[in-house]
Amino acid sequence: MPNWLLPEHIADVLPSEARKIEELRRLMLDNFRRYGYELVMPPLLEYVESLLAGAGQDTDLRTFKLVDQISGRMLGLRADMTTQVARIDAHLLNRATVTRLCYAGPVLHTRPSGLHATREPLQIGAEIYGHAGLEADAEIQELALASLEMAGFSEVRLDLAHVGVLRAILDLDPAAGKQHFAIVQLLRAKDVPGLRELAAGFAPATRDALLALPNLYGDVDVLKAARTALPDVPGIAKALAELAALAASAIGRADVAIDLADLRGYQYESGATFALYVPGLPNAVARGGRYDHVGEAFGRARPATGFSMDLRELARLLPTADRKHAIRAPWGNAPELKDKIAELRKAGEVVIQSLPGHSNEQDEFECDRALVLDDSGSNWILKNLG
Repeated sequence: MPNWLLPEHIADVLPSEARKIEELRRLMLDNFRRYGYELVMPPLLEYVESLLAGAGQDTDLRTFKLVDQISGRMLGLRADMTTQVARIDAHLLNRATVTRLCYAGPVLHTRPSGLHATREPLQIGAEIYGHAGLEADAEIQELALASLEMAGFSEVRLDLAHVGVLRAILDLDPAAGKQHFAIVQLLRAKDVPGLRELAAGFAPATRDALLALPNLYGDVDVLKAARTALPDVPGIAKALAELAALAASAIGRADVAIDLADLRGYQYESGATFALYVPGLPNAVARGGRYDHVGEAFGRARPATGFSMDLRELARLLPTADRKHAIRAPWGNAPELKDKIAELRKAGEVVIQSLPGHSNEQDEFECDRALVLDDSGSNWILKNLG
């Protein structure tokens, strides 16, 4: 095997794609700051006890693990930055007020999330800590939609779900509660025959509600059907009301769909969840939701909600950027030349000096002007290239 081959689903990022990714990163982080979010930079690896605290089995399976040669303890390479940021809020910042944090950095997955997905996503996201109200959920949803709009996506589908619906149903029947893991797996697969078999011994109201969930998906009218099909209990009423409010806030900005059997992150999330889809990608380009209990593992439970997305996947969907205009300059150490090049670069121009014996043309740049001496041979001026 050639020694330059990379592992499966791991790839170098070449100039044109790297430029798109970096421009998106800067654009989104600057926008997060306009909303009042502070940037944090968690480490790439941590002790697994901290890294996986409250993260759920899915994240555990996606995490690369290795032994620390200094302490002998097990380390994990982060597969998701959310719990790290929750640790920073709960343990390091320790604020009593609402805290808005954002982040951007690489994560590693043991397996790709899709057929063409990378195992090294570049994750960017934002989180709100300390506010349990629906206003925080609405702000996070708004910020996620704004991020896709800034990236140039005009056709967006917003899928909403709420883990509170299933939890309220399971609270009605202790027998069903004991089977919650199997129920979640069957609902995620929309396996109605398997669900019917498992629920045969449950209370009739619980059984009927569980069997109704796989069919409660579609547009916002699903919420009306859910109020009829599901038990009239406070937990379900609250969850449906929150979904209705979040759906209303997105009308006109995205096509809204509801899926009450979408239970991704059930062990991790605690309230409303959402996923954003764009043309050209079968998987969600962004996911978010409420996770109020993660901070408990760090000794300080705080209401929390947030979202994240993969910049590499997002950039792959964007058209190739136009070549950037640049100025061709000769190589030399004359003070006047160096001063003129420094002046142009300070003004934001791209200046590429021709190395002796080589062309300065590059794929990403188009030299449409040249820095040349004027007729007197004493002043450097810009000349348009035909």
